[in-house]
Amino acid sequence: MNKRRSSWSFLLMAAGVGSRMGGAPKQFRTLGDKPMWLWGARAAERLHARGLIDELVVVFPDGYESEKVDSLRCPVTFTTGGEERTDSVVRGLEAASSEYVMIHDAARPFLDIGICEALMEKSASDRGVVPLLPSIDSLKEIKGSSVKAIPREMVFRTQTPQAFGRQPLLQTLREAGGTATDEATIWLSASRELAWVPGDEKNFKITNDFDWFVAKSLVNDMHEVRTGFGYDVHELVTGRRLVLGGLEIPSPLGLLGHSDADVICHAISDALLGASGLGDIGGHFPASDMRYKDIDSTIILELVLEMLSGAGWSVNWIDVVLIAQVPRLGAIISDVMDNFGRRFTVYNLMNKMNIKVKSGEYIGSAGRAECMECHAVATIERFVEIPAGRGQ
Repeated sequence: MNKRRSSWSFLLMAAGVGSRMGGAPKQFRTLGDKPMWLWGARAAERLHARGLIDELVVVFPDGYESEKVDSLRCPVTFTTGGEERTDSVVRGLEAASSEYVMIHDAARPFLDIGICEALMEKSASDRGVVPLLPSIDSLKEIKGSSVKAIPREMVFRTQTPQAFGRQPLLQTLREAGGTATDEATIWLSASRELAWVPGDEKNFKITNDFDWFVAKSLVNDMHEVRTGFGYDVHELVTGRRLVLGGLEIPSPLGLLGHSDADVICHAISDALLGASGLGDIGGHFPASDMRYKDIDSTIILELVLEMLSGAGWSVNWIDVVLIAQVPRLGAIISDVMDNFGRRFTVYNLMNKMNIKVKSGEYIGSAGRAECMECHAVATIERFVEIPAGRGQ
């Protein structure tokens, strides 16, 4: 059976208090550019984008509702956990709706989705699957004052996510009662079948200050920042609408172009494509292609943002300079910014950009009101994947 054709939920466990590290629960500490729990949620986004999962369920501790975000690009449900881990997992399973579920700890931020694919391929409704890593240290068992060696080749470390049929796991947890450090332990105690796939060393759990130091060091090494420059110019003519930043502006003159000739959207798009190394706006949206005839250029910008997101990039900042002699445009900038905020809520562009309007001072083509020019600079960033350290 191909598990990719089954329905799957990704259950992100973020309900713990992290008492070993002190202070606020560790899953809400900022790691890189986002709270630690959101790293797991972004992995779920990638799984959803590949058609591998149907939904994300996030389990928070009571009182942390303000930590929710609305920028996740996959169906998501937030629910509140219980006093023990098992209580929280049960609540997450009850909030989920799929046939299968993967349960992942929010304290493991560096999840390679290749593990998820391996789990899905090996799972069955009556069989759980977990990632395991071999022990690399020599092991000892202590009983009272005696010390006994344990063959390390017989002992493996367990990671998350762990995959199960949702209803069978829910039934097992309800019947077992009590709690455990992971769901596989309770699953095995009920004499159910458990399979395994190789784990990943980088998928470690952050439990203490040293782990946190290692995680921050990894994020610093993963961080890549780039800057791109964009430029656009369109002729001002009679008989055309003037569209800037997705808004139609009252004006006797409009911009001439194959699309709606929105120079702001075009310059921003070109800056983003340049920064990401994904070509230019003319290559992706050529004037020879009738699909883009009179197109709303906010659609073009949205497609560009989707390209960047697919390559792992996020926008840090965009700075725009529009050069126009007529009409006077200073008063409409706040409206343009508001429109960007409404149009691009997922990307939060309104809080990541600045737009300035400059007069042409009657110099050159823009100064003679023959055209409008727009310049844009965009800074973007992404976190480069850490090479997988798979167990054998």
